[in-house]
Amino acid sequence: MAVSIQEVEKIAKLAKLSFSPEEKEKFTEQFNQILAYIEQLDELDTKNIEPTAHVLDLKNVMRPDKAETWLTQDKVVANAPKSKNGFFSVPKVIG
Repeated sequence: MAVSIQEVEKIAKLAKLSFSPEEKEKFTEQFNQILAYIEQLDELDTKNIEPTAHVLDLKNVMRPDKAETWLTQDKVVANAPKSKNGFFSVPKVIG
């Protein structure tokens, strides 16, 4: 499967890009090189290979989730410059 200059022009139009004739030639050549590489990969026998989302076996490292005691509402607002009914009191910023 080869990409033609007309297809590069269509892609450029869809992306709302404009290219010079030299750039269109260059992109056509580069797209065809990419497709040739993909065709090489298609020649490999992958029948017994499991699909993966990543080439490395990565895992998230997280601490165990455990319940802990937290500050009470009174302790949280104790150091606030102003509080009202257990909540932070701040100046109104919306007119």
